[in-house]
Amino acid sequence: MITVVINPAAGTNPRKNSMDRVAELFERAGAPARLVPLTSGVDAVPIAREAIESGAGAVVAAGGDGTVNRVVSALAGSNTPLGVIPLGTLNHFAKDLHLPLDLDAAVSVIAARHVKKVDVGVVNDRVFVNNSSIGVYPSIVVEREELRRRRGYGKWRALAVATAHVLRHYRGITIRIDAGDSPRVVRTPFFAVGNNEYLVDGLRLGARVRLDAGRLLVYYAPRVHTRDLPELVVLALLGHATDSRVLESFAAETIQVDSPSRRTLRVAFDGEVARMATPLRYRTWPGALNVIVPVR
Repeated sequence: MITVVINPAAGTNPRKNSMDRVAELFERAGAPARLVPLTSGVDAVPIAREAIESGAGAVVAAGGDGTVNRVVSALAGSNTPLGVIPLGTLNHFAKDLHLPLDLDAAVSVIAARHVKKVDVGVVNDRVFVNNSSIGVYPSIVVEREELRRRRGYGKWRALAVATAHVLRHYRGITIRIDAGDSPRVVRTPFFAVGNNEYLVDGLRLGARVRLDAGRLLVYYAPRVHTRDLPELVVLALLGHATDSRVLESFAAETIQVDSPSRRTLRVAFDGEVARMATPLRYRTWPGALNVIVPVR
């Protein structure tokens, strides 16, 4: 039996991905599934852990990257494979694994159960499959969600308003980076750690070629003011972000990040935000996740 942890509110048009429709597709594919909805206040982690203990053949995250993150928090290090039905708005993890975005095709892939091992990243005690960051991005996410809660804005409108406001007022963050060589102190508008390498130049900006290289990639911009970040994005799309030398990056297996003036920092991981005590200890966890992927 497959356990499907489904976020009924995921994406911009959740009605087309109803639980009845998902259940019907699994039944038609010859893979009976138990669907568990993520209603308000329900956390995917204990649901996924219970599925592992009961011997589920797979645990499926049906939602966006946030839903995937919570399910992976339980599955990482186990033998139980992850299936993904990408119902979210961006679906970064699914795209990097070349998973189909079509609902019918995604269920067919899960029913075939072709499994591949991929890496996850860890910051302190939290797992991430895409990236984790501090600085401007967590501030944007927090303000975006506040606008949605207080003013009822839609996701994209709230994101646009929050981004414009934060870029005007955010002053950057001073951090100490220790990757096992020579620790450095920098001031930067953002510090991002990717679970494997991201493309930072060209039209595929933000994609990953592989998720099983067993390393973290760090990105930051010590010579850029927050207000100049839109220009950096344009340079990246034109293929000149690395040539301009405003974006710095390096690979590592472990990284420690501290702040000289702050005991806690807002940390984003896979689109979610939490406040964490410093120092932040990042590490790669190679091959920790079994994930169901298309046969290639």
